[in-house]
Amino acid sequence: MTEYSKGSHTVFHHRYHLVWITKYRYRVLQGDLRLRVRTIVAHAAEEMGVRMVDGVLSADRVPIFAEIPPPVAVSDFVKVAKGRSSRKIQQEFPEINKRHWGRHFWGGGFFSTTSGNITDEMINAHINGPVDAHQSDNENNITLE
Repeated sequence: MTEYSKGSHTVFHHRYHLVWITKYRYRVLQGDLRLRVRTIVAHAAEEMGVRMVDGVLSADRVPIFAEIPPPVAVSDFVKVAKGRSSRKIQQEFPEINKRHWGRHFWGGGFFSTTSGNITDEMINAHINGPVDAHQSDNENNITLE
């Protein structure tokens, strides 16, 4: 059975698989730097109310499985995690600046996909299940009742 998270006015189960990479895929996430990135990202998640379900830091990327509450946009969490870790890593590990010129530690953008307990077919069945539901004839597949 799925354990749903609860907010003051919401019940949710929003889980995301997120991945971002180091600039130029340089394999720099090793040793103390890797541990520091993990700590910074964990603190950013805790501060924003994001629960880390799983995650592994490889040498050139950060794949995370996280539960993000509805008030927090996925892009906002990634922006805070990448921005804060980039700034702190460049301050604490000045040798990184030799390779990562331009004050950029992470590559631009990120990968995101959702994970859930139901399939697209189950959602469509739920939406189209009521007896008075009609087959949509518009381009957006939204029926007006």
